[in-house]
Amino acid sequence: KMDPKDAPQIIEHINQSLTFTPFETKWIPMSARFVLLGQSPKAKGVMQIFQLSKGKCEKLADREMQFGFKCATFGASSIADRRLATGDYDGNLHIWDLETGKAVFEVKKAHQSIINAIDGIGGKGPEYGAPEIVTASRDGCVKLWDPRVNNPVLALEPANKDEIFPDCWCVGFGNSYNADERCFVAGYDNGDVKLFDLKQNLLRWDTNVKNGVCGVEFDRRDIMMNKLVVTTLESKFMVFDMKTYHPEAGYAGLTELAHKSTIWGAKHLPQNRDLFITQGGNGTINLYKYNYPFKRVITDDMGQNKGVPGSLTLLNDKNFSTQPIGSFDWSADKEGLAVMSSFDQTCRV
Repeated sequence: KMDPKDAPQIIEHINQSLTFTPFETKWIPMSARFVLLGQSPKAKGVMQIFQLSKGKCEKLADREMQFGFKCATFGASSIADRRLATGDYDGNLHIWDLETGKAVFEVKKAHQSIINAIDGIGGKGPEYGAPEIVTASRDGCVKLWDPRVNNPVLALEPANKDEIFPDCWCVGFGNSYNADERCFVAGYDNGDVKLFDLKQNLLRWDTNVKNGVCGVEFDRRDIMMNKLVVTTLESKFMVFDMKTYHPEAGYAGLTELAHKSTIWGAKHLPQNRDLFITQGGNGTINLYKYNYPFKRVITDDMGQNKGVPGSLTLLNDKNFSTQPIGSFDWSADKEGLAVMSSFDQTCRV
């Protein structure tokens, strides 16, 4: 761990109590506002919008929907529109206009069961390619959506309907460095991690990390694949170096133990891709820095290139709650500013 005098501080700025269970917090792009989504005790969906003003949180909107919200993303929306795509407990996909609270796009029963995770890409200025949304569900399917069409562009379904199929817990885009290239990675409750290439339309890599996968995230999605963080149950997470693929060994990676509990996810700082936090099931946030090795690629005896994993430095950690940190979002506009929510019905900035 770093010398405490030099370590970046983790300071709780605002603490806001809620009357519902929050599952997702997202900064509204280019603003000091954030949106909170979750489920009320009556199993209704709750969408609240807060603004930071003079060191406090001011509630701007409070809306109730038919089904509880599980996940959300601004990824596929342009900065001008700032439309939020959500997945809910009933398996429906919506895109909301936050000003009016009306859905501008909806797919009823996009999945047979709850949508666990959602990610979007192609909305922001520097990003390449068309806007797309990917959803992961308890029904074991991962579906890719074009936000202009009501049918999925692509559906990855479990191989056999009779067996107990794995529940897909998390999903994330990456490798979108030009107009053609794009892929997504999905994590399952049986420990499978699958990387799907959308340009070649094939499964590019899959591995099993021996534990249910709670979170996956590329360090940046609009560059060539660089690093992938995979967080799991039983207090383990892995960082894979995605630059070099070896035909037998696959991608090189390192495994780290943290939190002594489930690690709900990892989020990279948008302004610096080598810093990321992990969300602890024990209510703690850990801030890590990835250190690249002296040589990222070595050649094995057969003349094949093989990746070399780097190392991690724990810069700081801070406990906020006795309950898991269910969601966390860095502000893309102000470096180091973050909003998070935990299952003790609290949101913190």
